[in-house]
Amino acid sequence: MPSIPSPSAVFKAVLLVLAASLLIAPSAFAKGNGLSIKKSSFGRLPDGTAVDKYTLSNKHGMKVAILTYGGIIQSLKVPDKKGKKANVTLGFGNIGGYTSAAYLKSNPYFGALIGRYGNRIGGGKFPIDGVTYTIDKNNGPNSLHGGFKGFDKVVWSAQQVRANRAVGLRLSRLSPNGEGCDPTRDPAPVCTTGYPGNLNVSVLFTLDNNDNLRFDYRATTDMPTVVNLTNHSYWNLAGEGSGTIYQHELQLRASAFTPVDATLIPTGQIRKVSGTPFDFTKARAIGDRIRGDNQQLVFGRGYDHNWVLNRRRGSTNMITAARLTDPSSGRRLTIRTTEPGIQFYSGNFLDGTLYGTSGHQYRQGDGLALETQHFPDSPNKANFPSTVLRPGETYRTATVYRFSTVED
Repeated sequence: MPSIPSPSAVFKAVLLVLAASLLIAPSAFAKGNGLSIKKSSFGRLPDGTAVDKYTLSNKHGMKVAILTYGGIIQSLKVPDKKGKKANVTLGFGNIGGYTSAAYLKSNPYFGALIGRYGNRIGGGKFPIDGVTYTIDKNNGPNSLHGGFKGFDKVVWSAQQVRANRAVGLRLSRLSPNGEGCDPTRDPAPVCTTGYPGNLNVSVLFTLDNNDNLRFDYRATTDMPTVVNLTNHSYWNLAGEGSGTIYQHELQLRASAFTPVDATLIPTGQIRKVSGTPFDFTKARAIGDRIRGDNQQLVFGRGYDHNWVLNRRRGSTNMITAARLTDPSSGRRLTIRTTEPGIQFYSGNFLDGTLYGTSGHQYRQGDGLALETQHFPDSPNKANFPSTVLRPGETYRTATVYRFSTVED
């Protein structure tokens, strides 16, 4: 008599069938739903490595172009309130823009995936379990966005993902033990260890017909390490190259922020935004208070700070973190995330040396970044949510960018 599978085995089998049905072969991709993905060449790096571009499209004509180099969002086109489409993210039309001497000198991280640790780590060092690890100091006395060669300057492996309700691209790579330390840098190496552990990383980008662009980040490690992944797209909802974002209206679901010192490292304090230029609990034009004499704005040359999202400590449910609106075009960006913080950077260090996709100069304030994240310098701040990842654990975060217009 054949054995009868246990209820748990049946349940597991059903789950496997359901999971398989979500990601189906390209040939079975539902026709007529308006979702598509197209692969094309984006040139070669100076060492000859090929770079590919994947363009995700939906039935509304929203198009997102993603590069295998740096996981860069190279362009993102959406309609305004009159239906006119425009690219609303800063970037370049060819690979040369991302590898030019001018770009590498200013290094604004246009559209890139950021890791192993997004944002700053003070002094280029941090402890784990009593061991101090040292990493690149590529931002004055501090480490920024993973060091001299972070996740933004490598070519990722790519896999197309197609489903009935979304189309996507999965990028993956192995970040080797010791990455984030370049001992050959002049005048003398300042790091000896780099980030500990071999880190397997994947980022799944998906686009649906509701104009949602979703990022799902995953990572595992073979040694205790720190991880903080994010995306560094610069937005100008009036259109890339159209001028400043100072008239954009921003609302943040945050009643506190983390003030910084003169090198933009958090002091460890969590300060209420009420009564300060950092209060975006109600929608405010970005330019209203950016030129004030507030010491924090002087340190950052504008906004370059982390806001503490209003959520219960330890909670990882998806919440609305930010809403950005351009009154002139009517375009709106709503950001939802599982992360505890969001860095608002108002493009303060754009200096006119770079010319973007449209051929226009990028000057101070011509784009802004809203980076969902854990707090900067968390590895050195015991009162901040931990960013330590250990063997056997899986790092999981998600962020959704939804594009709409004020009439929606």
